[in-house]
Amino acid sequence: MFKGSITAMVTPFKNGDLDIESFEKFVEFQILNGSNGLVPGGTTGESPTLEHNEHKQIIDLTVKISKGRVPVIAGTGSNSTKEAIELTKYAELANADAALVVTPYYNKPTQEGLYQHYKAINDSVGIPIVIYNIPGRSVVDMSVETMARLYELKNIIGVKDATGNLDRATEQRNLMGKDFLMLSGNDENSFEFNKRGGSGCISVSSNVAPKICSEFHRLSLAGEDERAKRLFDQLLPLHEVMFVESNPVPAKYSLMLLGLMTDDVRLPLVKGTEGSKQQIKQVLADLSII
Repeated sequence: MFKGSITAMVTPFKNGDLDIESFEKFVEFQILNGSNGLVPGGTTGESPTLEHNEHKQIIDLTVKISKGRVPVIAGTGSNSTKEAIELTKYAELANADAALVVTPYYNKPTQEGLYQHYKAINDSVGIPIVIYNIPGRSVVDMSVETMARLYELKNIIGVKDATGNLDRATEQRNLMGKDFLMLSGNDENSFEFNKRGGSGCISVSSNVAPKICSEFHRLSLAGEDERAKRLFDQLLPLHEVMFVESNPVPAKYSLMLLGLMTDDVRLPLVKGTEGSKQQIKQVLADLSII
């Protein structure tokens, strides 16, 4: 159910507020251009600066507009276990297909603390849960052994792996088996990640190029490595330029160029520099996106 190019959706703003009209249009844009799933309310969606009611609203809207055409994995993580439980319960009530729960940032819990955090969420809901392991942002790295313990629980189904360490994919597959869902959190390693047992990517680049990203993953997961590698090589400059400024600043600027939303972000994020914008424009032009 959860495979291929799954978009970690940006959240459009206008004059400081949630831009509902652009968000609705963006969900349709993603589905019509082949994205295999949608993640509202993740960190690419600026979840740290979303109000709780906004966070819930974009989950509701994504489920409502997608109408079951693609799975919705709601971002419901927090560094407060109580808050993560509340958001995950809401996602379940909203009929999201799964929840993406990031490892608690800033708190720096031990491995036992990580286990108890996810166990508490697991025990409170009946919705599938995907662990989001991103030590570069959360400053805590869930070990493969802790992940294996969590996989024994009823709702934990897999991981969005943003460690950047491809050997982790192999270790996870060896310990948890082939049914453990592995999605890359790094577009730039998704070709090799899929070859090591991954099922696709929760992608930043697919915000901007959903059709090409979806086709790449289709080919990759079908074992058509030569054709997949050609597309991957074409996409690599896009994967790189999406992080020329803090995510999701480049993605939002790209989507503004496509006429889908403003490039507004919320402080402490700021809009990209002119130099970054020129780099982004060049990559998009080279890919015939603009």
